Amino acid sequence: MPPLCNIKPTNLAAGSGLSYRPVAVFVGGTSGIGAGMARAFAGHRNGDAHIILVGRNRAAAEEVIASFPKPPAGKEDAKYEFVECDVSLMRNVRKTAAELVERLPKLNFLVLTAGMMTLRGRDETDEGIDRKLALHYYSRWRFTYEYVRFESLMPLLQKAKDAGEDAKVMTVLSAGLEAGPIDLNDLGLKKTFSLPNAARSASTYNDLMVKVFAEKHSDMAFTHIAPGVVRTPLAAGQSNDWILKAFSPLTTALGYVIGISPDDSGEYLWHGLYSGDKGAFRRNSSGEDVGDKRLHSTEESKTKLWEHTFEETSR
Repeated sequence: MPPLCNIKPTNLAAGSGLSYRPVAVFVGGTSGIGAGMARAFAGHRNGDAHIILVGRNRAAAEEVIASFPKPPAGKEDAKYEFVECDVSLMRNVRKTAAELVERLPKLNFLVLTAGMMTLRGRDETDEGIDRKLALHYYSRWRFTYEYVRFESLMPLLQKAKDAGEDAKVMTVLSAGLEAGPIDLNDLGLKKTFSLPNAARSASTYNDLMVKVFAEKHSDMAFTHIAPGVVRTPLAAGQSNDWILKAFSPLTTALGYVIGISPDDSGEYLWHGLYSGDKGAFRRNSSGEDVGDKRLHSTEESKTKLWEHTFEETSR
Protein backbone atom coordinates (compact mmCIF):
# COMPACT_ATOMS: atom_id res chain seq x y z
CA MET A 1 0.00 0.00 0.00
CA PRO A 2 1.54 3.35 -1.02
CA PRO A 3 2.00 5.75 1.89
CA LEU A 4 -0.60 8.45 2.46
CA CYS A 5 2.09 11.11 2.29
CA ASN A 6 2.34 10.27 -1.44
CA ILE A 7 -1.37 9.78 -2.06
CA LYS A 8 -2.67 13.00 -0.51
CA PRO A 9 -0.67 15.48 -2.63
CA THR A 10 -1.61 13.58 -5.79
CA ASN A 11 -5.29 13.63 -4.85
CA LEU A 12 -5.14 17.32 -3.96
CA ALA A 13 -3.60 18.12 -7.33
CA ALA A 14 -6.22 16.03 -9.15
CA GLY A 15 -9.18 17.50 -7.27
CA SER A 16 -8.08 21.12 -7.17
CA GLY A 17 -6.97 20.91 -10.79
CA LEU A 18 -10.46 20.32 -12.15
CA SER A 19 -11.32 23.16 -14.53
CA TYR A 20 -15.01 23.07 -13.57
CA ARG A 21 -17.05 23.09 -10.36
CA PRO A 22 -17.90 19.41 -9.81
CA VAL A 23 -21.14 17.91 -8.55
CA ALA A 24 -20.71 14.79 -6.40
CA VAL A 25 -23.37 12.54 -4.90
CA PHE A 26 -22.44 10.24 -2.01
CA VAL A 27 -25.08 7.56 -1.39
CA GLY A 28 -24.32 6.44 2.15
CA GLY A 29 -22.26 9.58 2.73
CA THR A 30 -23.56 10.29 6.23
CA SER A 31 -21.23 7.82 7.96
CA GLY A 32 -18.19 5.59 7.62
CA ILE A 33 -16.40 5.27 4.31
CA GLY A 34 -18.89 7.43 2.44
CA ALA A 35 -18.40 10.28 4.90
CA GLY A 36 -14.64 9.83 4.67
CA MET A 37 -14.74 10.09 0.88
CA ALA A 38 -17.00 13.15 1.06
CA ARG A 39 -14.69 14.90 3.53
CA ALA A 40 -11.66 14.10 1.39
CA PHE A 41 -13.30 15.47 -1.74
CA ALA A 42 -14.46 18.66 0.00
CA GLY A 43 -10.86 19.14 1.09
CA HIS A 44 -9.46 18.55 -2.39
CA ARG A 45 -11.76 21.29 -3.69
CA ASN A 46 -11.34 23.59 -0.66
CA GLY A 47 -15.12 23.88 -0.59
CA ASP A 48 -15.57 24.75 -4.26
CA ALA A 49 -17.97 21.91 -5.11
CA HIS A 50 -21.61 20.91 -4.97
CA ILE A 51 -21.79 17.90 -2.65
CA ILE A 52 -24.96 15.93 -1.92
CA LEU A 53 -25.08 13.35 0.88
CA VAL A 54 -27.84 10.76 0.50
CA GLY A 55 -28.90 8.73 3.53
CA ARG A 56 -31.35 8.34 6.40
CA ASN A 57 -29.77 10.37 9.21
CA ARG A 58 -30.02 14.15 8.89
CA ALA A 59 -28.15 14.82 12.13
CA ALA A 60 -25.24 12.66 11.00
CA ALA A 61 -25.23 14.37 7.60
CA GLU A 62 -25.16 17.82 9.20
CA GLU A 63 -22.21 16.73 11.35
CA VAL A 64 -20.31 15.57 8.26
CA ILE A 65 -21.15 18.76 6.37
CA ALA A 66 -19.99 20.89 9.32
CA SER A 67 -16.53 19.33 8.89
CA PHE A 68 -16.24 20.52 5.26
CA PRO A 69 -14.38 23.70 4.31
CA LYS A 70 -16.75 26.63 3.87
CA PRO A 71 -17.75 27.22 0.22
CA PRO A 72 -15.94 30.22 -1.29
CA ALA A 73 -17.78 33.52 -0.97
CA GLY A 74 -19.65 34.67 -4.04
CA LYS A 75 -19.84 31.21 -5.62
CA GLU A 76 -23.50 30.29 -5.27
CA ASP A 77 -23.14 26.95 -7.08
CA ALA A 78 -20.66 25.73 -4.45
CA LYS A 79 -22.82 24.22 -1.71
CA TYR A 80 -23.51 21.18 0.45
CA GLU A 81 -26.81 19.46 1.05
CA PHE A 82 -28.47 16.37 2.50
CA VAL A 83 -31.15 14.31 0.75
CA GLU A 84 -33.06 11.88 2.95
CA CYS A 85 -33.59 8.43 1.44
CA ASP A 86 -33.85 4.88 2.78
CA VAL A 87 -32.07 3.23 -0.13
CA SER A 88 -33.08 -0.29 0.92
CA LEU A 89 -36.37 0.39 -0.89
CA MET A 90 -36.23 0.70 -4.66
CA ARG A 91 -39.25 3.00 -4.80
CA ASN A 92 -37.28 5.45 -2.66
CA VAL A 93 -34.26 5.14 -4.93
CA ARG A 94 -36.33 5.82 -8.04
CA LYS A 95 -38.06 8.80 -6.40
CA THR A 96 -34.82 10.33 -5.13
CA ALA A 97 -33.06 9.85 -8.46
CA ALA A 98 -35.95 11.43 -10.35
CA GLU A 99 -35.92 14.44 -8.03
CA LEU A 100 -32.16 14.92 -8.41
CA VAL A 101 -32.38 14.65 -12.19
CA GLU A 102 -35.08 17.31 -12.15
CA ARG A 103 -32.98 19.93 -10.35
CA LEU A 104 -29.26 19.17 -10.79
CA PRO A 105 -27.45 20.48 -13.87
CA LYS A 106 -25.07 17.50 -14.09
CA LEU A 107 -23.25 14.86 -12.05
CA ASN A 108 -19.51 14.23 -12.16
CA PHE A 109 -18.96 11.72 -9.37
CA LEU A 110 -21.43 9.14 -8.03
CA VAL A 111 -20.08 7.28 -4.98
CA LEU A 112 -22.12 4.31 -3.68
CA THR A 113 -21.22 3.07 -0.19
CA ALA A 114 -24.51 2.37 1.63
CA GLY A 115 -24.27 -0.94 3.44
CA MET A 116 -24.93 -2.93 6.58
CA MET A 117 -23.30 -5.58 8.75
CA THR A 118 -25.59 -8.34 9.96
CA LEU A 119 -25.59 -11.93 11.15
CA ARG A 120 -29.26 -12.39 10.31
CA GLY A 121 -30.50 -14.65 7.58
CA ARG A 122 -32.58 -13.43 4.69
CA ASP A 123 -34.38 -10.25 5.75
CA GLU A 124 -36.80 -9.14 3.06
CA THR A 125 -38.07 -5.62 2.59
CA ASP A 126 -41.74 -5.18 1.67
CA GLU A 127 -40.56 -5.22 -1.95
CA GLY A 128 -39.35 -8.82 -1.60
CA ILE A 129 -35.62 -8.03 -1.78
CA ASP A 130 -33.16 -9.06 0.91
CA ARG A 131 -32.16 -5.90 2.79
CA LYS A 132 -28.43 -6.63 2.66
CA LEU A 133 -28.50 -7.22 -1.09
CA ALA A 134 -30.73 -4.17 -1.56
CA LEU A 135 -28.06 -1.97 0.00
CA HIS A 136 -24.99 -3.69 -1.41
CA TYR A 137 -26.20 -4.15 -4.97
CA TYR A 138 -29.76 -3.39 -6.13
CA SER A 139 -29.92 0.25 -4.99
CA ARG A 140 -26.50 0.91 -6.51
CA TRP A 141 -27.55 -0.50 -9.87
CA ARG A 142 -30.80 1.45 -9.80
CA PHE A 143 -29.18 4.77 -8.98
CA THR A 144 -26.92 4.32 -12.02
CA TYR A 145 -29.22 2.70 -14.60
CA GLU A 146 -30.59 4.93 -17.36
CA TYR A 147 -34.33 4.48 -17.53
CA VAL A 148 -36.78 6.06 -19.94
CA ARG A 149 -38.50 7.88 -17.04
CA PHE A 150 -35.14 9.14 -15.76
CA GLU A 151 -35.50 7.37 -12.41
CA SER A 152 -31.72 7.11 -12.23
CA LEU A 153 -28.74 9.45 -12.25
CA MET A 154 -27.29 8.42 -15.62
CA PRO A 155 -28.80 11.43 -17.49
CA LEU A 156 -26.83 13.72 -15.17
CA LEU A 157 -23.61 11.78 -15.69
CA GLN A 158 -24.17 12.01 -19.44
CA LYS A 159 -24.59 15.79 -19.23
CA ALA A 160 -21.21 16.06 -17.49
CA LYS A 161 -19.53 13.86 -20.08
CA ASP A 162 -21.14 15.78 -22.95
CA ALA A 163 -19.63 18.95 -21.48
CA GLY A 164 -16.16 17.39 -21.56
CA GLU A 165 -16.05 16.79 -17.80
CA ASP A 166 -15.50 13.72 -15.64
CA ALA A 167 -18.36 11.25 -15.29
CA LYS A 168 -17.38 8.51 -12.85
CA VAL A 169 -19.19 5.96 -10.69
CA MET A 170 -17.66 4.04 -7.78
CA THR A 171 -19.28 1.19 -5.85
CA VAL A 172 -17.45 0.30 -2.64
CA LEU A 173 -17.71 -3.34 -1.62
CA SER A 174 -15.22 -6.18 -2.17
CA ALA A 175 -13.57 -6.22 -5.61
CA GLY A 176 -11.18 -9.14 -5.96
CA LEU A 177 -11.94 -10.55 -2.50
CA GLU A 178 -15.24 -12.38 -1.98
CA ALA A 179 -16.52 -12.95 -5.50
CA GLY A 180 -17.63 -16.39 -6.64
CA PRO A 181 -19.77 -18.02 -9.31
CA ILE A 182 -23.41 -16.98 -9.14
CA ASP A 183 -26.48 -19.17 -9.44
CA LEU A 184 -28.30 -17.97 -12.54
CA ASN A 185 -31.35 -19.95 -11.46
CA ASP A 186 -31.58 -18.13 -8.13
CA LEU A 187 -30.54 -14.54 -8.70
CA GLY A 188 -31.48 -12.59 -5.60
CA LEU A 189 -31.01 -15.72 -3.44
CA LYS A 190 -34.64 -16.37 -2.67
CA LYS A 191 -33.95 -20.13 -2.41
CA THR A 192 -30.27 -20.47 -1.48
CA PHE A 193 -29.62 -17.55 0.86
CA SER A 194 -26.81 -17.72 3.39
CA LEU A 195 -24.50 -15.00 4.64
CA PRO A 196 -21.43 -16.35 2.79
CA ASN A 197 -23.48 -16.84 -0.38
CA ALA A 198 -24.88 -13.31 -0.09
CA ALA A 199 -21.37 -11.85 0.30
CA ARG A 200 -20.00 -13.77 -2.70
CA SER A 201 -23.02 -13.01 -4.86
CA ALA A 202 -23.08 -9.28 -4.04
CA SER A 203 -19.41 -9.03 -4.93
CA THR A 204 -19.90 -10.73 -8.29
CA TYR A 205 -23.07 -8.72 -8.95
CA ASN A 206 -21.06 -5.52 -8.48
CA ASP A 207 -18.31 -6.81 -10.77
CA LEU A 208 -20.83 -7.55 -13.51
CA MET A 209 -22.60 -4.25 -12.91
CA VAL A 210 -19.52 -2.11 -13.58
CA LYS A 211 -18.56 -4.21 -16.60
CA VAL A 212 -21.96 -3.87 -18.28
CA PHE A 213 -22.30 -0.17 -17.49
CA ALA A 214 -18.85 0.42 -18.98
CA GLU A 215 -19.88 -1.48 -22.11
CA LYS A 216 -23.03 0.60 -22.47
CA HIS A 217 -21.34 3.92 -21.61
CA SER A 218 -17.82 3.51 -22.94
CA ASP A 219 -16.84 7.15 -22.37
CA MET A 220 -17.37 6.94 -18.58
CA ALA A 221 -15.52 5.21 -15.73
CA PHE A 222 -17.14 2.59 -13.48
CA THR A 223 -15.18 1.22 -10.54
CA HIS A 224 -15.79 -1.57 -8.04
CA ILE A 225 -13.37 -1.20 -5.13
CA ALA A 226 -12.58 -3.05 -1.91
CA PRO A 227 -11.86 -0.65 0.99
CA GLY A 228 -10.11 -3.15 3.23
CA VAL A 229 -10.48 -2.94 7.02
CA VAL A 230 -11.85 0.48 7.92
CA ARG A 231 -12.88 1.71 11.37
CA THR A 232 -16.60 2.34 10.79
CA PRO A 233 -19.59 2.19 13.17
CA LEU A 234 -21.33 -0.60 11.24
CA ALA A 235 -20.56 -3.30 13.79
CA ALA A 236 -21.83 -1.24 16.71
CA GLY A 237 -24.07 1.80 16.54
CA GLN A 238 -25.46 1.06 13.09
CA SER A 239 -26.19 -2.61 13.68
CA ASN A 240 -29.37 -4.15 15.05
CA ASP A 241 -27.63 -7.45 15.79
CA TRP A 242 -27.11 -7.94 19.52
CA ILE A 243 -24.16 -10.27 18.89
CA LEU A 244 -22.33 -7.61 16.87
CA LYS A 245 -23.10 -5.01 19.51
CA ALA A 246 -21.85 -7.32 22.26
CA PHE A 247 -18.55 -7.80 20.46
CA SER A 248 -18.25 -4.18 19.30
CA PRO A 249 -15.54 -3.28 21.89
CA LEU A 250 -13.41 -6.14 20.54
CA THR A 251 -14.04 -5.32 16.88
CA THR A 252 -13.40 -1.63 17.55
CA ALA A 253 -10.08 -2.42 19.23
CA LEU A 254 -9.15 -4.77 16.41
CA GLY A 255 -10.01 -2.05 13.92
CA TYR A 256 -7.51 0.28 15.53
CA VAL A 257 -4.83 -2.40 15.31
CA ILE A 258 -5.27 -3.54 11.71
CA GLY A 259 -7.64 -0.96 10.19
CA ILE A 260 -7.46 2.62 8.99
CA SER A 261 -9.73 5.60 9.55
CA PRO A 262 -12.59 6.46 7.17
CA ASP A 263 -10.76 9.66 6.17
CA ASP A 264 -7.55 7.80 5.29
CA SER A 265 -9.60 5.20 3.42
CA GLY A 266 -11.33 8.03 1.59
CA GLU A 267 -8.01 9.28 0.29
CA TYR A 268 -7.01 5.84 -0.98
CA LEU A 269 -10.38 5.33 -2.66
CA TRP A 270 -10.18 8.75 -4.34
CA HIS A 271 -6.75 7.75 -5.60
CA GLY A 272 -8.49 4.91 -7.40
CA LEU A 273 -11.39 7.04 -8.60
CA TYR A 274 -9.20 9.81 -9.99
CA SER A 275 -6.99 7.26 -11.78
CA GLY A 276 -9.54 5.75 -14.18
CA ASP A 277 -10.62 7.88 -17.12
CA LYS A 278 -13.02 5.50 -18.82
CA GLY A 279 -13.88 1.82 -18.75
CA ALA A 280 -14.50 -0.75 -16.00
CA PHE A 281 -12.10 -1.06 -13.07
CA ARG A 282 -11.68 -3.35 -10.09
CA ARG A 283 -9.43 -1.91 -7.40
CA ASN A 284 -8.02 -2.82 -3.99
CA SER A 285 -7.95 -0.83 -0.75
CA SER A 286 -5.05 1.34 -1.91
CA GLY A 287 -6.80 2.22 -5.16
CA GLU A 288 -4.62 0.01 -7.35
CA ASP A 289 -6.07 -2.08 -10.19
CA VAL A 290 -6.49 -5.80 -9.43
CA GLY A 291 -7.37 -6.78 -12.99
CA ASP A 292 -9.39 -9.99 -13.31
CA LYS A 293 -8.54 -11.41 -9.88
CA ARG A 294 -11.45 -13.68 -8.83
CA LEU A 295 -13.59 -12.29 -11.61
CA HIS A 296 -16.52 -14.54 -12.56
CA SER A 297 -17.97 -13.03 -15.71
CA THR A 298 -19.67 -14.57 -18.73
CA GLU A 299 -21.93 -13.07 -21.36
CA GLU A 300 -24.79 -15.19 -20.04
CA SER A 301 -24.30 -14.05 -16.44
CA LYS A 302 -24.11 -10.38 -17.46
CA THR A 303 -27.27 -10.61 -19.54
CA LYS A 304 -29.35 -12.59 -17.03
CA LEU A 305 -28.29 -10.47 -14.06
CA TRP A 306 -29.09 -7.27 -15.95
CA GLU A 307 -32.58 -8.50 -16.87
CA HIS A 308 -33.22 -9.80 -13.34
CA THR A 309 -32.08 -6.56 -11.72
CA PHE A 310 -34.22 -4.40 -13.97
CA GLU A 311 -37.26 -6.45 -13.06
CA GLU A 312 -36.50 -6.50 -9.32
CA THR A 313 -35.88 -2.75 -9.07
CA SER A 314 -38.73 -1.59 -11.33
CA ARG A 315 -41.75 -2.92 -9.45
